[in-house]
Amino acid sequence: MLVSVLSLKGSPGATTLAVALAARWPAPARALVVEADPSGGDLGLRFSLSSTPGLVSLAAAARRGGETDLVWRHTQQLPGGLPVIAAPPDAEQARAALSALAPDPTSGPGVLREAADQPGVVVIADCGRVDIGSPALAIVRSSDVVVLLSRAHADDLAHLPRRLPAVGRWSPNPVLLLVGEGYSTAEVARELGAAPLGRVPDDPNGAAVLCGRPNKLRWGRSGPEHSALGRFAHKVATELATREGPLVPVRSRPQPAPPLTPAPALRSVPGVPAGSAWPDGLCPTPDPGSGHHERQGGQAS
Repeated sequence: MLVSVLSLKGSPGATTLAVALAARWPAPARALVVEADPSGGDLGLRFSLSSTPGLVSLAAAARRGGETDLVWRHTQQLPGGLPVIAAPPDAEQARAALSALAPDPTSGPGVLREAADQPGVVVIADCGRVDIGSPALAIVRSSDVVVLLSRAHADDLAHLPRRLPAVGRWSPNPVLLLVGEGYSTAEVARELGAAPLGRVPDDPNGAAVLCGRPNKLRWGRSGPEHSALGRFAHKVATELATREGPLVPVRSRPQPAPPLTPAPALRSVPGVPAGSAWPDGLCPTPDPGSGHHERQGGQAS
């Protein structure tokens, strides 16, 4: 299974969540984190990892071809034993490595997709902030599930209806998670026509464990397992893991199904235009003239 974690705007914590998902992925799956952020990696600096092996060495080895276990030869371990492929902090090097790792239709699906196709393996790619020109987009397109992070303030949410159709073209299995304070999950659900999967908890101590910062919790099963962030990540990972069976293989996916019948929605996010969200099941916002009235949204409690 290949899972991409990304944002469309800002930096809402994709790297921390990707590590949390991998650390709390349900057994017996073997989880691997790959830093695929074109702006450069953070894990190497956070955990004082060596510059190699990592994303650059994997990209060089992939050019020469290799066995199905190629990705595992370029991992390092975080303090809890979680294997990671760290990207260089330099954006130019990271973008070059990602471009080299992009799946090639003429030669195969790419090493990350091949690794994710192995039985019992889950590859979680931290793709950072993604736009149409991102070199990580090829990885996103080959993913089984896309986890989209968005802050819940009006300026962040205003971008979603315009950009979600593109996310639906990237993947038929997008999942939205809210981050931080702002509009409630229910208000966002009414605007988009479908509920976000959840809201990432504000958990500084749990995040510090996953970011390699000193804190009162320690890495290992006691840290992520007993933190609010770790418990939330386990719930999300379990939900995604249960979707693994019914998912259609990436290389034989049908076209997305037509949108569902429109449902009433309150336009609770200022500045968000009417229109459909992604085409894979999210309902369009009703026409303002259809009898539904606007109201101002409130802050999340």
